[in-house]
Amino acid sequence: MNAFGNSTNSESTILASRSNFSGPIVALAGGVGAARFLRGLVRAVPEAPITILGNTGDDRKFYGVHVAPDIDIVTYTLSGCIEPKYGYGIANDTFTLLQTLEALGHETWFRLGDRDFAYCLHRTLEMRQGKTLSEAIDTVRCHLKLRPRIVPMSDDPCPSLIELDDGRILHFQEYLVREGSPKNIRRIDLHAAQNAKPAEAALRALEEAAVILFCPSNPLVSIGPILAIPALRDALCASSAPKVAISPIVGGAPVKGPAAQMLQAAGIEISARGVANHYRDLIDGFILDQIDAAELPDVEALGLAARAVDT
Repeated sequence: MNAFGNSTNSESTILASRSNFSGPIVALAGGVGAARFLRGLVRAVPEAPITILGNTGDDRKFYGVHVAPDIDIVTYTLSGCIEPKYGYGIANDTFTLLQTLEALGHETWFRLGDRDFAYCLHRTLEMRQGKTLSEAIDTVRCHLKLRPRIVPMSDDPCPSLIELDDGRILHFQEYLVREGSPKNIRRIDLHAAQNAKPAEAALRALEEAAVILFCPSNPLVSIGPILAIPALRDALCASSAPKVAISPIVGGAPVKGPAAQMLQAAGIEISARGVANHYRDLIDGFILDQIDAAELPDVEALGLAARAVDT
């Protein structure tokens, strides 16, 4: 079997799967890139049970509420309420709460709209009443009538930290939003994820998966925290399901976000080929954009089934 099914004709297998595939799919997901890919996935395989295993390394409390940026971006995108200009937040949201806090002298560099705040407050109240993060996330999914399940990688706090070469250690949101993604990265610290327990639903989904997909997300701070949880990585490696990654690098650059400087800091080539090599021990197949078709032989030389398509 190759990474794309029983047939050696990958194209016919994928085209057939658009309407016929109905096995459980697990998608490892970060934020904007993953959300846009997942919007297409749910249309392509309408009968398949899909579990989206979301990164929570970006999670942090802001203004007293638990904010889960990657989970929320996926949730809002699939529900159709995402702000299309930015790929995050809620379309046509208002910012009365933040404007009032700012007028009272509070820092408001993390822009959270009023409706967005309400969802985050709901999640916070649910957790204060004893629900896990997984359970609180699912109440929002059900409220928005989303078919795919959305589960966090862990119910434990797993903050991703960025150490800069000036010695500062920043939470990922401080690095990304407040500081504007500076290039002077010394290392990415995922120790919290490395010591976390997996969410039970995430572990169960990997054990039952017929296909496992790595969404086109930042390999280091979106997919990386998921893979850093030992039990999830072990379950992924133990699974006999085909594992396929979609490149987040198109034409030698990330579609969105600070992946370029992070890959460079980690010594990973900023290319589809570089990402494939980074994942090579975990995946069976790799999808790269047709603009990077010249790299296809290099990806195949890694022992991976590969295709170059218009991603």
